[in-house]
Amino acid sequence: MEEFVSEPIEPVAGTFDTAAMARGEPGLPAGFLWHGEKFDVLERLETWKQSSPEGGRHDAEVYLRRHYYRLRMSDGAIWTVYFTRQARAGGSPRRRWFLYSKKTGTGEPPPGPVV
Repeated sequence: MEEFVSEPIEPVAGTFDTAAMARGEPGLPAGFLWHGEKFDVLERLETWKQSSPEGGRHDAEVYLRRHYYRLRMSDGAIWTVYFTRQARAGGSPRRRWFLYSKKTGTGEPPPGPVV
């Protein structure tokens, strides 16, 4: 069952994909903190981008707004997360990662212990 969450999440410090950052993309971290608990990214399943026109402009310039990731996480769920290219007005500039939705009951067994 997929649940709409729409909450900020905190990337685990020091685990960013620096190769992606060198290409000008967000550095997907190896894990996130959510509600005080750490969740590891086990697998990146899908990625896509969202673009839209700049508000209030008459020309047809389109700007990249968000990078989306569908991830298999250590809790056995599939998370859809996104990274905002610009911090929200009035919001913390550090809050750029968000958990959009969480899908549980994927038919996959939960991951075993890492050896």
